[in-house]
Amino acid sequence: MLERYFTIHSDGESEIEVKKSRFICALKRVYSEEEAKAFIAEKKKEHWKANHNCSAFIIGDNSDIQRSSDDGEPSGTAGVPMLEVLKKKELINVVAVVTRYFGGTKLGTGGLIRAYSHAVSQALTDIGLVEGKLQQEIRLQISYPNLGKVQNFMEHSLYTLKETLYAEKVEVICLIDEAKIEQFEAEIIEQLNGQVTFVKGECSYHEIPITKTEETDDI
Repeated sequence: MLERYFTIHSDGESEIEVKKSRFICALKRVYSEEEAKAFIAEKKKEHWKANHNCSAFIIGDNSDIQRSSDDGEPSGTAGVPMLEVLKKKELINVVAVVTRYFGGTKLGTGGLIRAYSHAVSQALTDIGLVEGKLQQEIRLQISYPNLGKVQNFMEHSLYTLKETLYAEKVEVICLIDEAKIEQFEAEIIEQLNGQVTFVKGECSYHEIPITKTEETDDI
């Protein structure tokens, strides 16, 4: 399993205008080539009056499936530039369709490349990205007098406190990156002088929105 991945925050659309041509970029999370193709077909049906519905998608944990289409635009001016934007952001499991309504002014090869790239880039900015981190659920079983110490530690740390359960003992449920489990447990043991029992829960991905300053590379 991947320790982390990047993808879009949600499905959505964004639009830019270049010399009176409209470029509408639709983004969707997909997990198979069939899903991607179905979404592309859906957009072509929705925008059947448009001049072009160009597309690009990346699928798989290791970006195993990568496809692009210029849909009638000059070769290499639409689909590939769109794909490059997705690759530069290291995104997986996402399909982009950019619909163009021609505005009467030809953009030339360079202009088309910039327009299609910008359409995808702007959509990613508008919709937002997330980082999916593989995290282990760690349950801390502690006595009530130690709860304040744990809460204070978690509040001033970079670890995630998911939930606190109150029974005969307190159970503090934390989400910890796989690579940081040993460090986390050592720090908790030090805080509580060893008065803690660790119980491992499920291991799953938890998605965290990426702020603009945290994004991998600006486009």
